[in-house]
Amino acid sequence: MPAYIISLCEFTHRTPELKTYAEKSAALARRHGGRYIVRGKAVEVLEGEALAPKSVVILEFPDLAKLEGYVKGEEYQKTVKPLRQGTGIYDIGIFEAPPPNMQ
Repeated sequence: MPAYIISLCEFTHRTPELKTYAEKSAALARRHGGRYIVRGKAVEVLEGEALAPKSVVILEFPDLAKLEGYVKGEEYQKTVKPLRQGTGIYDIGIFEAPPPNMQ
């Protein structure tokens, strides 16, 4: 069953390391079977104000094990994730696809 990382990101300090983070995290996600569903700001915010200053990232993985291998793995935790330190506010969660009877 597919699994997803959903991130709401408000960038407060864009650094060269943030660009490197984006490149390295994307390459690492691909190596774990991940693909971007959404990556960027809303084209239009229909209601509310919370999304206006934020970028949304939705990464899909074939299953929870591959997702966890990416985000909880040593390479991401020790090498990639530190590149975005001090660059913004990040709200990140892991979600599984709904069961077939709910789709």
